[in-house]
Amino acid sequence: MASSKLLRVVLQTSVRRSYCSPPGQPSAVFRPRRALLFVAGNDEKKIRKVPTLDVDCVVLDCEDAVALSKKDEARTTVRRMLEEVDFGRTECAVRINSVDSGLADDDLSAILQAKKLPSAILLPKVESVEEMQTFAASLNDAVAGIESNPTFDLFALLESAKGLMNLQPILQETVSLSDMSPFRLAALCFGSEDFAADIGASRTSDATELIYARQMVVLAAKAFGLQAFDYVSVDYKDTESLRRQAEEGARFGFTGKSVIHPFQVPIVQQAFSPSPERVVWARGLIQAFQQHQQEGKGSFEYEGKMIYKPGLLQAQNILQIAQSAGL
Repeated sequence: MASSKLLRVVLQTSVRRSYCSPPGQPSAVFRPRRALLFVAGNDEKKIRKVPTLDVDCVVLDCEDAVALSKKDEARTTVRRMLEEVDFGRTECAVRINSVDSGLADDDLSAILQAKKLPSAILLPKVESVEEMQTFAASLNDAVAGIESNPTFDLFALLESAKGLMNLQPILQETVSLSDMSPFRLAALCFGSEDFAADIGASRTSDATELIYARQMVVLAAKAFGLQAFDYVSVDYKDTESLRRQAEEGARFGFTGKSVIHPFQVPIVQQAFSPSPERVVWARGLIQAFQQHQQEGKGSFEYEGKMIYKPGLLQAQNILQIAQSAGL
């Protein structure tokens, strides 16, 4: 009984420690987002298939996946799909167009007329504090007539050198803006293809040209208590490469990965899930922690290794993910 009580306490502490809300924002229950599946907002057939894919999160895309001439069609389709499709356990997010595109206001005003709203909004090509201020004002206008007073999780997509260099002030301002706007900053996404093009890098299969930028995104995300989503593998047929990339991303500290094809979903979600052996290890470590705390010991040996506070936090993270993902 004591072990079960401690485990509940540790898991609750873990949620606040690992994926807490940024300072100044209300707390939110952690939800696993191991794979973010992007689907073109004007492709009704593919959107209707999403509930069969068992993906953590789908992103109905009004931006890059949609031609300029199809933007209005995408907005109409997304709004209708939000109302008509039961996505089941899959979280539904929408990627609007960037602030600089001049299309974001139309996206928000059209999509947020839906009777059933997305839980999250993905804002692409984030580069400046001013863009976030404009987005916050636009979102306030878009929800002004909604009686339910919705609040959305916000995913910020970094795709340029300027965006990465301005990341800290962008995040600080975004957290501040959330006090006056209906969103909470929840995640950072890294857009590799646009970033590589922006800096003139050549994309390679081992992605060494992206290591520094990816680590910047992870560090910033964790400093602000956010989730972090790794880059898309555009060669969706190369499953072995995808597996290596996803496992590397998980080792880097990313919490999930963007995907563009249903084939990629199970591979990515497995890579970002703790194995049964790791869950057993984590549970045993936490129980050992309880025993040694009762004995007044701050550090202890567990399975041949010395365990300090960082080891406990790692075990907490593993159990949190396993519990939230229903593993």
